[in-house]
Amino acid sequence: MTTAQEQRGLHWFQALTGAAQPLQGLPASLRVADCELAGQAVRYIAVIADADNPFPRARNGEVGLLEGWGLAQAVDDAIEADRNNLHKRALIAIVDVPSQAYGRREEAYGIHQALAGAVDAYARARLGGHAVVGLLVGKAMSGAFLAHGYQANRLIALRDAGVMVHAMGKAAAARITLRSVDELEALAASVPPMAYDLDNYASLGLLAEVLDVEQAALPTAADLADVKDALGRALADIAGSPRDLRDRLGAANRAASSQVREALRAQW
Repeated sequence: MTTAQEQRGLHWFQALTGAAQPLQGLPASLRVADCELAGQAVRYIAVIADADNPFPRARNGEVGLLEGWGLAQAVDDAIEADRNNLHKRALIAIVDVPSQAYGRREEAYGIHQALAGAVDAYARARLGGHAVVGLLVGKAMSGAFLAHGYQANRLIALRDAGVMVHAMGKAAAARITLRSVDELEALAASVPPMAYDLDNYASLGLLAEVLDVEQAALPTAADLADVKDALGRALADIAGSPRDLRDRLGAANRAASSQVREALRAQW
């Protein structure tokens, strides 16, 4: 079960939004609030644990049916509200999601569509002029991260052992690859995409910034100030940059990806 200490997404949401009231009409596992940052209107969005979630597989911060459609609603509402505005609010996804919700009900009711709806909403917002920033404060795992955060113009992560990015948990990855967890970790030492730590993830060119903080789980006033400064830098950088994700392909460990894309363009 998720403990109060582990509710990083909630703690950072509360710290960043201060006295702002969360929006109503969304699932209890979502927190959404409109604020101002660096002179800009921003909407903070977080997925949190909900012990009373009607879907048991989504009670510890996982992104399930309600969360996928709820994220899509929160983003779509911002798109619609700002449709005729010259300056569109930024969307800041606070990411602490252990996985998508695994269950027969989730599969039967179309979790793939719910999560795709969230991805689509974030992508449309980004391409439509909303700056999107993903702030990784805890786990960013599997389809949950794809649905909430991965479509961001810029990704910022806290340097902390509790901040992990991967397609699946270590135990599950070990089973899939027919290895022990120790063998998997040894493999990760030489294959960056197999690793869970931020330095390897950063080597793939996917992080705009990695921040050192005093307390990643319960931010101090200094941590909050540093993160707000980093978010402000990201928003300023996005303002003068293309709305696609081409900046992610510049790292040395993405050279093959760039070459494949160039070959495909030439053949197309």
